[in-house]
Amino acid sequence: MKQKIWLLVSVMLIASLALVGCAADPIVEEPEPVEDPIIEDPVVEEPEPDPVVEEPVVEEPEPEPVEEEPEVEEPFRVGFVYVGVPVDFGWTYEHDQGRQAIEEEFGDAVETSFVEAVAVPDSERVFRDFAQQGYDLIFGNSFGYMDPMYDVATEFPDTLFSHCSGFTTRENMSTYFGRIYQPRYLSGIVAGSMTETNRIGYVAAFPIPEVIRGINAFTLGVRSVNPDATVSVVWTNTWFDPVVEREAAMALLDEGVDIIAQHQDTTEPQRAAQEAGAMSIGYNSDHRAFVGDSVLTSPIWNWAGYYIDSVRQAMEGTWETHEVWGSMEEGFVGLADFSPLVPDDVIELVEEAKAAIFAGDDVFCGPIFNQAGEEMVAEGECMTDGEMLSIDWFVEGVRGEIN
Repeated sequence: MKQKIWLLVSVMLIASLALVGCAADPIVEEPEPVEDPIIEDPVVEEPEPDPVVEEPVVEEPEPEPVEEEPEVEEPFRVGFVYVGVPVDFGWTYEHDQGRQAIEEEFGDAVETSFVEAVAVPDSERVFRDFAQQGYDLIFGNSFGYMDPMYDVATEFPDTLFSHCSGFTTRENMSTYFGRIYQPRYLSGIVAGSMTETNRIGYVAAFPIPEVIRGINAFTLGVRSVNPDATVSVVWTNTWFDPVVEREAAMALLDEGVDIIAQHQDTTEPQRAAQEAGAMSIGYNSDHRAFVGDSVLTSPIWNWAGYYIDSVRQAMEGTWETHEVWGSMEEGFVGLADFSPLVPDDVIELVEEAKAAIFAGDDVFCGPIFNQAGEEMVAEGECMTDGEMLSIDWFVEGVRGEIN
């Protein structure tokens, strides 16, 4: 026991001495370099994406095919320039009947329009206005419109123009008229047969070939059945003036005529005759329908056929410039029904003369004499169209002057 204790004391003593020696001369060891530790970025685990939920594919219904609306063709446009008004029951009334016939024939494929009571000085402006609006075919129903229409037709070569009663044409401008002198001759037979005074009055618009030709044809008809009868002419210098027309007729009635004929646009001369207890011959349309049985008959127009044919040709692209002078046989002109006052034997005379015209024995065939008794057309000869269209003299039996 004592031995173990002693051994323990000795060990402790040795240790103490060792510690004292170290304190007197310490040995400092250089520390080994320490490398900076490599710090790795922590691995951050990306969160797993939410599962993709595929939306169900909804199939859109296929759109129904859209039917394309068919292209609507613009109507063919036709313009009319009137010297009078459509309610005159005369010249302009009959032209407007032709315009309405176009609408009835072609329906929505055609659009028509008119300007009424257009004075000659203003007609060029109206023609130009129609052309600038894009009208395809333009008609003018007065002789005085010829030159203004020609000027506008020159400016608008792609627009078609047609002039009534004139003689000037160009590539896009035609003329049209009818041989109204044929039924005028026949109406003269009626007047010459039924006058009791042998004095017949004639209210006339202007001293131009168209009117002169009508007066001459009427007078030839009168004197073919009554060589003693004469035809007195009063000029009004107007196409449409109801007051002036009536006054001219009354002046003739005051001079003793018992039948009134006329080349005007209204029924006023016929009404004046009826009021005076006289008879009359109408013109343009059947004036008996508007005045009464005192109107024995009337040379009448039928414009519908020409207007329909012209529009059809223009629409089809076959229209060409032309000069139409339609006859009674073609239905372009005619004679209205007779009044009950006209005897059957007079009607027979008219029918015989009508048959002769259809057979080629036209009105202006000789012998024909002028007012001075000079032979203008020899027997066996007939006037040419050119001579009739430019006639400037009165036949024998006419009382009046061309001024």
